[in-house]
Amino acid sequence: MRVYRAPGRVNLIGEHTDYNLGFVLPMAIDLACYTAVAPNNDEHLRVYSDNVSEAAEWRLDTIPTLTPRRHWTDYVIGIAQQLSLLGIPLGGRDLLIRSTVPSGAGLSSSAAFEVSIALALAGDRAVASLELAKLCHRAENQFVGLPSGIMDQFVSVFGQSGAAIRLDCRSLEYTVVELPPGAAILAVNSMVKHELGASAYRMRVAECAAAVQAVRKKWPAVASLRDVVPSMLDHDIPEPALRRARHVITENQRVDRFTEAARYRNLPAMGRLLLESHRSLQHDYEVSCDELDFLVDAAISLPGVFGARMTGGGFGGCTVNLVDEEKAEQFASGIQSLYRRRFNIDPPVYSCKPSEGAGMAFA
Repeated sequence: MRVYRAPGRVNLIGEHTDYNLGFVLPMAIDLACYTAVAPNNDEHLRVYSDNVSEAAEWRLDTIPTLTPRRHWTDYVIGIAQQLSLLGIPLGGRDLLIRSTVPSGAGLSSSAAFEVSIALALAGDRAVASLELAKLCHRAENQFVGLPSGIMDQFVSVFGQSGAAIRLDCRSLEYTVVELPPGAAILAVNSMVKHELGASAYRMRVAECAAAVQAVRKKWPAVASLRDVVPSMLDHDIPEPALRRARHVITENQRVDRFTEAARYRNLPAMGRLLLESHRSLQHDYEVSCDELDFLVDAAISLPGVFGARMTGGGFGGCTVNLVDEEKAEQFASGIQSLYRRRFNIDPPVYSCKPSEGAGMAFA
């Protein structure tokens, strides 16, 4: 039996820019999905999720014909189909899956799940790291049906201990960004996930595409919002596409400014950019919610906090907070108390350590 590990992630800055082929700055974290795998001799793929206490199984010869069920097992089948398309034989396998990445928190539990499954099913058949990230991304887009960018799968594979990575989502080139000492990165889970999330995500993708189409009337060479500069934004772009485009363009700029601030260990500047990002997501991209806004506003009122913002797709999930490490415990108790008083919910606080990407945990 072997066990494979794939980490979740927290995206420090660069939200909703990945599917617009822009820039992101995520880091892999020490919360992860673990998949234990053992061969069987009866030509079946069996999976058991310890988190939801559910099992499923399929004959290997039926996997290419399976269709989505809107169930957690869609991720397994999507990965299996993608591996088959690469010519990698599956073989009979029994999988046991357990994840410490909280589901629905915006910490990429799905990508961690996908990557650990892909490693377990591929086994000794080597899959290059970039192809691994790409095939997991294709499974989510083409089988699960979520039109997301590649950021989550990429950082789960390529994560670095002690650092974030600045990823160009068009070229897939990345650089390692070391994080300044003296600061803690804490995620606070709002414990809500509004139903609007999935449909609004697809709507934002469509609105960004509409903005690109409007810009192309004057600048035909524009392929995505990645190519748009602020001077191209004018009143010929209809609302709300204009505001969606403004967020993406300014967010790409914030990634570069945040990277530069990290290089100079300028924690106050990094914190200000986090807050700018949240306000843009709140007002221009409109993917925040009352709970996330409260967490951000409460965080910046607490001592030792450099900045905060929502992270992930939005409409619930987590905020990411940059905090003086000497004030981290005080921050955690303070934000929990304030949130409990306002919403009568105890929000978990996760201390996020930048961690290595996916691989074998043990054999």
